[in-house]
Amino acid sequence: MKLFAYNYAADDKVFWETSAKKYNVELGYSEDYPSLENAEQLKGYEAASIYVTDMNAALLQKFYDMGIKYIATRSVGYNHFDMGKVRELGLKISISPYSQNSVANYTIMLMLMCCRKAKQIISGMDVQNFSLAGKRGVELSISTVGIIGTGKIGRTLIKHLSGFGCKILAYGTSEWDEVKGYAQYVDLDTLLRESDIISLHVPAKKENIHMINKEAMQKMKDGVILINTARGEIVDTAALIDGIESGKIGAAGLDVIEEEYGLYYHNLSTKVINNRNLAVLKSFPNVIVTPHLAFYTEQAISDMIENSIKGCLLFSQGKENPFEVK
Repeated sequence: MKLFAYNYAADDKVFWETSAKKYNVELGYSEDYPSLENAEQLKGYEAASIYVTDMNAALLQKFYDMGIKYIATRSVGYNHFDMGKVRELGLKISISPYSQNSVANYTIMLMLMCCRKAKQIISGMDVQNFSLAGKRGVELSISTVGIIGTGKIGRTLIKHLSGFGCKILAYGTSEWDEVKGYAQYVDLDTLLRESDIISLHVPAKKENIHMINKEAMQKMKDGVILINTARGEIVDTAALIDGIESGKIGAAGLDVIEEEYGLYYHNLSTKVINNRNLAVLKSFPNVIVTPHLAFYTEQAISDMIENSIKGCLLFSQGKENPFEVK
């Protein structure tokens, strides 16, 4: 099979070469994001591996016209695809699962940073403000933590959090026995009402868009800490800003935001960014914003590259693909 990889990074070369050799795949690559202008490079390839980028109808049509039959996204989310166009063209789409530890570890880091007011402390050090004022934290170990979504990442996070001794509440569409050993399943309203820290781990499906909105925030404790390492669309950003300004949200750790496509993973240091909400969120001393990199570990990248190749290969061989988006 011949596969073309976009967003090929020199740092990841060893992972690509190892997996290509393992699965006997002929590899082509570009360091750029896919576009209508560079899609001509796909000619002669049947499969493509892409990173999180806007796979709109026009771009999907261009891929199809170039002979692409299979596309693997190096992510577990696939809301960046126009799935209507995917089905119209008969393309096969594959996701690329990766180490759940990566996001679980990062989520706990954000929780601890918010609990201990790390942004204020670090910013204070930069200007030689060594005072204690405004820097008193709270202890994770005596907090009630609510986990919304108990898929693979949510379950891993709950297991890791159990070592801190905190009370853990869980909400999910399915209930898992392994979760019940560490956490108590409750309804969403109870979780929102009783949690000191709330962490989001649900996909950006239609029913989850703006799950955390003004009404949801009104049910939360005053001063609640909100963590989002899932998808930006789950949180109504305007409501979040209002909540921070009113004090309802005491702190937030956001690895994802709404309308991040076209921003994250690009060097825009000399550009004027057309995203006022991002500018506002970054300005708050109690809000930590990072550019969607909770997943970004060596193990996770290795997994994503291998599984993107493996997914396309299974398609080409007519075999069952556990990573297929249906």
